[in-house]
Amino acid sequence: MVKGCRFHLPANPEPTESMRMARIQEDAAILGNRRLQGDYFQVDMQTTGIAVATQPGQFVHVQLPQFEHRVLRRPFSIYDVDPANGRLSVIYKIVGEGTAHLAELPAGTVLNLLGPLGMGFSAPPAGTRPIVVAGGYGCAATYLFAKRSPVPPLVLIGGRSAGDVLLEAEFAALGCEVRVSTNDGSCGHRGLVTELLETALDETALPCVASCGPNPMLYAVARILARRGLDGEVSLDHAMCCGVGACFACVVKLKADNPDGWEYIRTCLHGPVFKASSVHWE
Repeated sequence: MVKGCRFHLPANPEPTESMRMARIQEDAAILGNRRLQGDYFQVDMQTTGIAVATQPGQFVHVQLPQFEHRVLRRPFSIYDVDPANGRLSVIYKIVGEGTAHLAELPAGTVLNLLGPLGMGFSAPPAGTRPIVVAGGYGCAATYLFAKRSPVPPLVLIGGRSAGDVLLEAEFAALGCEVRVSTNDGSCGHRGLVTELLETALDETALPCVASCGPNPMLYAVARILARRGLDGEVSLDHAMCCGVGACFACVVKLKADNPDGWEYIRTCLHGPVFKASSVHWE
């Protein structure tokens, strides 16, 4: 235990729709596992119940086969689903031993999935044009939100370089206007995606903002919205172990009406999507 670390968990959290939904555990065969670009891959799986139940912004916890020395599941944002055919797709980047192993698995390999998990994005208000702010594979976590939005969103994609810009064509195929920024100027606007957000907010009345990407980017998004008296939703990038709220490894600070001004909330259970204004940013 970390000395001085106190968990301010809600005494009786109000059950959410996601909490009431039964978690589904099922085996899913890999339909395809292909490289998109660089170290980014897309894996498509054949599921039954999870694809039907998935809401934008939720995730699956994946047990990798032939990986017995690593007992913990891996969490992956759900990129896309085809409920009619039971297809569920995930985009991932090779960042360690687990994702490197996943990239080598061929079609026909069976994975065990637990999901859909977590609280996803809220549906945008009718008649509004949402703004999506995505960084890196945060594009995957926001794609289904854009796909199911009644009005195609304005999508702002940021990356360190052109190799980190994902799904530009896929968002455009949904009818979205897509604007890109890269830190090195190798694609689109040279600079930060939050600079594109400032311009987009100037152009948009009553904006609805959904964002996913590195936490520093999300912090910047939250500050911009707060400065303008606006709010939005952010999907926090946080390591998860159990995925169901039992282990307390994925806690984050949310603002609270108590002497400390904050409380710990489990990302996997009450998130990963939160109101930007509710996060106690540090």
